Amino acid sequence: MTLTAPLDRPSTDSSVQLIDMIFPGDTNHHGTLFGGVALAHMDKIAFLAATRHGRAPFVTACSQRIDFEAPGYTGDMVEVSGAITRVGTSSLDVEVTVTAEAPVSGERRRLTRGLFTMVARKGPETRLPLPPLEPASPADDADRPLRMVEIVFPTSTNHHGTLFGGDAMKLMSKAAFIAATRHAREIVVMASSSRVDFASPIKAGAMVELLPRVRMTGRSSLLVEVEMWSEELLTGARNHAATARYTMVAVDAEGKPKPFAKAAL
Repeated sequence: MTLTAPLDRPSTDSSVQLIDMIFPGDTNHHGTLFGGVALAHMDKIAFLAATRHGRAPFVTACSQRIDFEAPGYTGDMVEVSGAITRVGTSSLDVEVTVTAEAPVSGERRRLTRGLFTMVARKGPETRLPLPPLEPASPADDADRPLRMVEIVFPTSTNHHGTLFGGDAMKLMSKAAFIAATRHAREIVVMASSSRVDFASPIKAGAMVELLPRVRMTGRSSLLVEVEMWSEELLTGARNHAATARYTMVAVDAEGKPKPFAKAAL
């Protein structure tokens, strides 16, 4: 099946959102999200939000006290979002919120929230003062498309210094799973990957933005299309890197296909 709908260019505002799954390797001996994993996600989002705003190399100067309010459990989705709250001459503050979401019920719990101060390092690519903070435009979360970000570290690259295709497909399939689960509120598994087209390479140090969309729904399956975009953090240059299509199927407790419970799908 060929989909001819045009690609939408992802937004370029400084707010960023990371959505991931809590797997057993991310939990402590109590089966809840390890605090260090949550803090690593928060620092990553603060860095991405700061760099996207200032287009300069940033480092973390400090974070205010971070209190954990609720646990995140194995199998939950974890959503980490960051937004700029203050901009100075060479530093800015990013408020980062971590929320856990039960995949099937949709129940959400705020795990923690923290404020990170990021400082732009001096150098030829750093332009000071930093751009001023622009007032945020009101948006309806219900109408906002799902966007997920990651950063490409050297451990995820091949011998050419670009994102390894297997890691790219891992990110896109995870985005498809999250989009399908949020749409259906059912236990879903991947039935097939019909096509993956790679359009341009992604270098180490670039930001990856994933845009999954549910394109078709059936009695027990969903077709999810995932676009992957790359963004050079210092220049803002963006490229469409890949597109993939996945068929996700709802299953019962025994792993057998089942109809969606919600007729509205």
